[in-house]
Amino acid sequence: MLLILVFIIGYLAIIFEHTIKLNKTASAILTGVLCWTVYMLSGHNNTEVNTELSLHLSSISEILFFLLGAMTIVELIDAHKGFTIITDKIQTQSTIKLIWIIGILSFFLSAVLDSLASAIVMITLLRKIISGTEQRKIYAGLVVIAVNSSAWSVIGPVTTTMLWIGKQITPFNTATTLILPSLAGLTAAMLYFSFILRNETLQSQSYHSHQSRTEADKSLVMLITGVAALLFVPVFKTLTHLPPYIGMMLSLGLVWIVSEIIHKDKDTEEKKNYSVAHALTKIDTPSILFFLGILLAVGSLEVTGHLHHLAEWMRTTIVNLDLVAIAIGLTSAIVDNVPLVAASQGMFDSATYPTDDHLWQLINYCAATGGSILIIGSAAGVAVMGMEHITFGWYMKKITIPATIAYFSGILMYLLIT
Repeated sequence: MLLILVFIIGYLAIIFEHTIKLNKTASAILTGVLCWTVYMLSGHNNTEVNTELSLHLSSISEILFFLLGAMTIVELIDAHKGFTIITDKIQTQSTIKLIWIIGILSFFLSAVLDSLASAIVMITLLRKIISGTEQRKIYAGLVVIAVNSSAWSVIGPVTTTMLWIGKQITPFNTATTLILPSLAGLTAAMLYFSFILRNETLQSQSYHSHQSRTEADKSLVMLITGVAALLFVPVFKTLTHLPPYIGMMLSLGLVWIVSEIIHKDKDTEEKKNYSVAHALTKIDTPSILFFLGILLAVGSLEVTGHLHHLAEWMRTTIVNLDLVAIAIGLTSAIVDNVPLVAASQGMFDSATYPTDDHLWQLINYCAATGGSILIIGSAAGVAVMGMEHITFGWYMKKITIPATIAYFSGILMYLLIT
């Protein structure tokens, strides 16, 4: 009971991060450590507890190294201004046309990169296109919905990556099963925004990056190399059957080598801003530590049997497992979807619910997209919240309705085709 109490208090601290002005990463790390400390001091065998902790740390590390590699590759592309190739192509004065461009671009960019990195890239792009702060916030809300809708890609939302690494889903089945539901949800949201902004004039500003021919060629090389390297990760896993983080480390090494070759004629000081060392200083390290803390906390609940009891309660109380998955998605709008998915991985065993089971794919979709309903429900939402200074209340008033419409539209499509 003490372990559950510590977990709940830690959860509340994470949820009300902005109210209590305490960084959620600190709360997550503290919660994870205290949960295992309580478990160790509650009279269990020391060797047994340490063995269980090592096993959980092994699986957690796979996720952390995967994220570390992906974020570093994205930062390397950005350092070489690879994304400006995309931003320079967007030229429109139509609010509705821009909605569809931003929505579709965010959707596919997130599938290739990840939802957090894609949100940051897209907000940076919007700042170069839209001058009006209030109008830009609406588009920022669309970005949150779009990047979280890429649940069909195992290197999109973090929760989808977690399920892939945990062997609950596979890349090909996930893509073929969820591409239509994901597109249905995003389309519903874009139609909503198109109606709302139909009479507005775009408050635009012209932007073009100023690069020499040589610099532009280097940007293109890094963009193609980085994107190809990220796309290669699921292919590598399929061919070698090695864990995804090994493929991501291989991709990082290849991109690193290409970066070194491009700048081989520059001196050390000139090369510094294009190096992996510099990219590592730019990645969102607190988010990685947050995942460590929260996954440790959830792991303690799993080894002590609490998640098993919760699963049994849900099976008896909510008989329909589709409703369980939908409830997980709605809860992820309030509570971070990472621990929810981690909890679900411990709640449903692989013998009863094998890889690519209907339940896992629905949990995948719901956890990824449900976080868009409130701005605190996903890493992408929290990042956009900070970048555009969007308040919880503003988001709920302007974005929660289209995000909810998108959520249930995708679920309806999924249930119709499966």
